[in-house]
Parts: sequence; structure tokens; C-alpha cells
Amino acid sequence: MTRASNTQSDRQGHTQGGTHGDVQGGPVTLSKEGLPAWLDPVAHAAGTVQPRQLSNFLPPENGTGRQSAVLILFGAGEHGPELLLMERASSLRSHAGQPSFPGGALDPADGDPHGDGPLRAALREAEEETGLDPTGVQLFGVLPKLYIPVSGFVVTPVLGWWREPSPVGVVDPGETARVFTVPVADLTNPDNRATALHPSGYRGPAFLVESALVWGFTAGVIDRLLHFAGWEHPWDREKQVPLDWRS
Repeated sequence: MTRASNTQSDRQGHTQGGTHGDVQGGPVTLSKEGLPAWLDPVAHAAGTVQPRQLSNFLPPENGTGRQSAVLILFGAGEHGPELLLMERASSLRSHAGQPSFPGGALDPADGDPHGDGPLRAALREAEEETGLDPTGVQLFGVLPKLYIPVSGFVVTPVLGWWREPSPVGVVDPGETARVFTVPVADLTNPDNRATALHPSGYRGPAFLVESALVWGFTAGVIDRLLHFAGWEHPWDREKQVPLDWRS
């Protein structure tokens, strides 16, 4: 996989792999064809996990909430399987400096939020935020929709395989501080795991990787993926990382 950097590189075109659809206009579909064997447990988890197994925060039954999507992109790096993450700019009003998956709210042009809209949105946002070439991404699964009460977002986590890696980096410094990849081996290393504690009372899994503290929604999804893919190792849940009100 092309290693992420803090500056945007020239993107290269890719004609193979891809999203099995025209990202700009035609349908975007899911496919497990040709996935590396190490992704099989993730694909299986995506097809079997139940919403309550991922989170206690599920979309309101009345249908309210702003539809959004994130791209959980796996690739093959120098140190084995890895995930693509980005770090929000420190100047932002909310979640400043917090690592996250690429993603954001659906646009009307993305299409049906109950169809392929979230797939299209996840790819579009990833391209806008990291410079990722979406034609090199094969989408292979979707996790149940989750809810973020503090922002009112209904989030669809979309799973992708970076079949044809492309250069990535910061596109808008006002929104993103850096784009980076994290080896899955680092995420599963018990030494890099902890429980984050927020003054609001929030308590949840955290990862100390790549000079970053990954917590909140992103860490929660990673934690559940590692668990249901069978990649999780026992870790000390009493090891705590306190957060401040600005987090």
C-alpha cells in the first residue's frame, strides 16, 4: 500500500479492481470477489454482526438523524494489513485533533440513503478529504447503521479493500491535520490499548497508535471489528487514558 503522508501527492489513475460501478453516476455495488484471505473474517463479520453487538446507540426509530457514511479502508502495507485514518485539524470547533475514518454527510447527489447512497458518500468523502482515488477501492461490506447522539448523525460504516493503492494526503489543512495508516498489528497489540475516560462520563475503548489517541466512535467501531473478526487479543481494560473537555 502507498504510505499516507501529510502532503497531498499527485494521484494516479487505476483501471482495475475498483468499486464495481461508476462513482460519479452509475450504481456502486459490493463485491467480495478477489479479496485477500485475511479479509475473510472481516467480510464474514459484516454479514453476521447485529446492530446491538456494535453499539447501544442505534438510529432513532422515527427516522430522524442526518444520514452519513464513513469508509473503513483496509490495505496491505509494509507491516501487514492496515487501516486508513485521518486526523481532524486542531482549529475545528468540535473533535479537534481527533483521528477518524474518512467520511461525512450524504449529499443529495449521492442518492438513496437506504440504497447505494452511503457507498457513494463514503467514497466521495474519502476522495475529498484524503485525495484517495476511489476507482482503486473495492467495497465489500456494510455494517449496521449507528447513531452519534451528540451530533445527530446516522452513520453507515462502509468496508473497503484498497485493491489499487493511490497516493493520499491532506487536501484541506483547515479540515484535516494529517492522513495516515495504522497497521492492524498495532491495533491488536495489547500495549497500545486503553480505556478512554471523558469528563462527560463517556467511557470507551481507545488506541494509542501512530502518535495519536484514537477514541470515540472510530475506536468503538475498530474495537468491535477486531473482536468479531477474531483478531482481538486480551488487553488491560483498567488501563485508563483521561480526556479533557476540549476532546
